[in-house]
Amino acid sequence: MVTKRNLAEKDRERLENLKESLGKSRDTFLGYPVSKDFDYSELTPFLQYPINNLGDPFEEGTWKVQTHEMEKEVVAFFAKLFRAHPKDYWGYVTNGGSESNLYGLYLAREMYPKAMVYYSESTHYSVRKNIHLLNIPSIVIRSQENGEIDYEDFENTLRMNRHKPAIVLTTFGTTMKEAKDDVSRIKGILRNLAVQDHYIHCDAALSGSYGAFMEPRVPFDFKDGADSISISGHKFVGSPIPCGVIITKRGHRDRIAKGISYIGSLDTTIWT
Repeated sequence: MVTKRNLAEKDRERLENLKESLGKSRDTFLGYPVSKDFDYSELTPFLQYPINNLGDPFEEGTWKVQTHEMEKEVVAFFAKLFRAHPKDYWGYVTNGGSESNLYGLYLAREMYPKAMVYYSESTHYSVRKNIHLLNIPSIVIRSQENGEIDYEDFENTLRMNRHKPAIVLTTFGTTMKEAKDDVSRIKGILRNLAVQDHYIHCDAALSGSYGAFMEPRVPFDFKDGADSISISGHKFVGSPIPCGVIITKRGHRDRIAKGISYIGSLDTTIWT
């Protein structure tokens, strides 16, 4: 039985002050790429439940206070948007774009443990941190003036290390200039240098949600050569709680899946 406790007057006042402060901050801050014009008040009643999407959203588990069916709908929506193969996609709702990038790099490392990571100097700072956490050797590639990766520098650097598998971190919407790396061009460079063992992760946290609708189109999705794509849910989408989505190929996920008996599901995500 759940019992309600009344807040003390000082605690209620503290919360009111916090609400006022947050409202002022929301209405006056500039320069951060988040959406503010949303209303999720109809979801308020769900805060009384201990919702926890344990394990793999595509597997039946023992914990039933969850929203896996809706999570799968979110994954399917973005998989279609990113032109993933309808029978070879997988993903989950993460705690943010940084976790989504970590997951993409984690899959890549498990596939190619001896690989070298290539990323541009305009890449989001979480990528450097994630590479350090995963202990993967890496090389920073120059950026062009517009923030896009320097393809010539990438090709020359890759040529010197073509004997190693390559993990390439592309960005679809850099933080400061919203530059967009061309995944198909990256794929072409890998092909021309005969680097067969490679993995391309696209960090589309900023622009991925609307990238499919852009004209002229910039190549960034699965048909263009990506192996995984991440987006942020609290930027363009406008979630009040930081979250993200990672979409990858089911075949990649299968390489790291491990069964956990006491949750009755597969351990395929980062945090749960």
